[in-house]
Amino acid sequence: MTRRWPLVLAAAAVVALGGWWFGASGPAESEARTGEAASAGPAPLPQAPAATAPAAIADSFLTPNLRDRIEALLLEAGEAASPEDLKRRVEALVPAHFAPHEAARARALLGRYVDYRVALGALQLPADLGDPRALRDTVEARRRVREQHFMPDEYQALFGADDDFDRYSLARLEIERNTALTPAQRQAALEDNERSLGETQRAQRAGTVAQLQVASQTAALEARGASDQERFAERSAQYGAPAAQQLAQLDREERDWQGRLAQYAALQSAKADAQSLEQMKQQLFTPEERMRLEAALQLRAQAAAAAPSMTPR
Repeated sequence: MTRRWPLVLAAAAVVALGGWWFGASGPAESEARTGEAASAGPAPLPQAPAATAPAAIADSFLTPNLRDRIEALLLEAGEAASPEDLKRRVEALVPAHFAPHEAARARALLGRYVDYRVALGALQLPADLGDPRALRDTVEARRRVREQHFMPDEYQALFGADDDFDRYSLARLEIERNTALTPAQRQAALEDNERSLGETQRAQRAGTVAQLQVASQTAALEARGASDQERFAERSAQYGAPAAQQLAQLDREERDWQGRLAQYAALQSAKADAQSLEQMKQQLFTPEERMRLEAALQLRAQAAAAAPSMTPR
């Protein structure tokens, strides 16, 4: 089974910094990101202000969303018995994700990206995720792994934004753990650190915080079986009626998506023949949804396996 080799600081920061940093990995990493991968609908609201795009991109291949494209391709590739098997799967998917003139370059980069993920899996998280020094050591180890696999321009396109968030996140943790600071000094230091982020990064952070709040609230509503009326009332109180209406629409889309997944999964479980499965796939899913269907089914099965048993003890 393919290992989902974790991005080390992402895992550490989710625990140590309350989870908001996870959005620094980009929208496709956002697999906050597991939920997005299984859903065909738009991201939860409210969202961050739109980021200002760069005036020009010197290299049309090394774009800011390159890592998102790679991670989406890896998710679509699904499980593999070995890194070499995964590379073969990934290479076969290149034409669907990259233009013909990018194909050769993409295949070369993807091969190294798989190797990078393997190497990353060998790194160990520190025993204390709240120890700033240990986290810095982990970040440095991850940086060395990245530099071993990518050229400087590739590194910048893939991970440049991460580096800025790493510095911000670690500085914030160090400030919060510094017992020598008075409350006023700590607040001033945190504000100075916040200003170290660029406008786009602050918008991304705000958007991530907002989406995590929405996701947390939605999970709580689901857990207690809240009605649509209760959902709307609570969301309106927190985000306003327009956002609550959009979130209600997302609820409906998600239920529809999950219902169609359940139909297809049931037919699979019944050992239907390939022709019947293909016919149902064509009936239930759009071409875009069919591209992510296998990954969504895998995530659905993993979630079901991880769910606590309801059998009485």
